[in-house]
Amino acid sequence: MITNTRLTTPTASTAPAEETRYEEELARGLVAADEEAFAAIYRRWGSLVHTMASRLLGDTYEAEDVTQQVFLGAWHGRAGFRPERGPLGAWLVGITRRKIVDALAARTRRLTLIDSAGRAADTTGPDEAVPDRVLDRVLLVDALARLPRHQREVLCMAFYEDLTQAQIAERTGMPLGTVKSHARRGLHRLRLVIEQPPVPGTGL
Repeated sequence: MITNTRLTTPTASTAPAEETRYEEELARGLVAADEEAFAAIYRRWGSLVHTMASRLLGDTYEAEDVTQQVFLGAWHGRAGFRPERGPLGAWLVGITRRKIVDALAARTRRLTLIDSAGRAADTTGPDEAVPDRVLDRVLLVDALARLPRHQREVLCMAFYEDLTQAQIAERTGMPLGTVKSHARRGLHRLRLVIEQPPVPGTGL
């Protein structure tokens, strides 16, 4: 534990050897579940993690989610850190890359769900109907219904009418920037609704 040790953040003029010792001290603190050390770790690498996630995901909301997941993962998985395998910063970067891959995979699943649910309506006969498609569509309609009106309208025009954001702006009279904002926030809210855990006893 290093709770009683004062952590001094290295400055730009700090010698490399001193920086290395400081990072090793932070790593020992993390493994020992020292919250002061963990806070220092977040201050030191939080911006790097967020920048990596934002650059690769292109979405501020998702980047914030990934950043939170990275540090939660580091805290809960601290016993798995092995200094002989590399420094703490490299370990955090490795976690970040895995979380970004997970986020991209989840995004692909969401877009596939939304696309299939939006296009599957009335395209199959009674004998061809697939229960999962029906459920997907019900979930999507329910999720859209929970959105604020403008976000719902923008997403419905994009999903069901296959309109571009520029076309939506022209039809609604909204500035293009406003349409983009509604779409971005709506997709974020939609993701949260779709990914909500099932309600006990409902089967949904």
